[in-house]
Amino acid sequence: MPKVTPTLWFNYNAEEAVGFWTSLLPDSRIDDIIRAPSDNPSMEKGAVLAITFTIAGQTYNGINGGPQFPFSEVLSFAITCDDQAEVDRYWDALLAGGGQPSQCGWLKDRFGFSWQVVPRRLYDLMRDPDPARAERASLAMLKMVKLDIAALEAAADAA
Repeated sequence: MPKVTPTLWFNYNAEEAVGFWTSLLPDSRIDDIIRAPSDNPSMEKGAVLAITFTIAGQTYNGINGGPQFPFSEVLSFAITCDDQAEVDRYWDALLAGGGQPSQCGWLKDRFGFSWQVVPRRLYDLMRDPDPARAERASLAMLKMVKLDIAALEAAADAA
């Protein structure tokens, strides 16, 4: 295990959320589950207390701490996608079962965790050596919910 590992606080649904997340992305898995060794004020003996998992090669910890600290946009996962089909696939999967779209490629999954689903092409357009193209792409992105590569390119190319 790395010396420093980001840890997420779950509302008693860590195993379900992590199982879903690790099913979506390659190089992802549940690495370890620690179960409560005895009954305690928060959970019964045998319930998932902590979970270590890997998403796209990055290790995380999760604890089932309860509802005191809900997820917020202060922490999110960003998925960089190679094409529109990949954007669409992750977007649809993350919204399935009760997720909520936001804007500019952001959404919350059914567990309330924030994700950014971003085409790599947006980063290229934002770095365009022509500042006017970068600005047009940026302004177009600000009007979108799910990011659309063709629309971003069309906006960048508009004169």
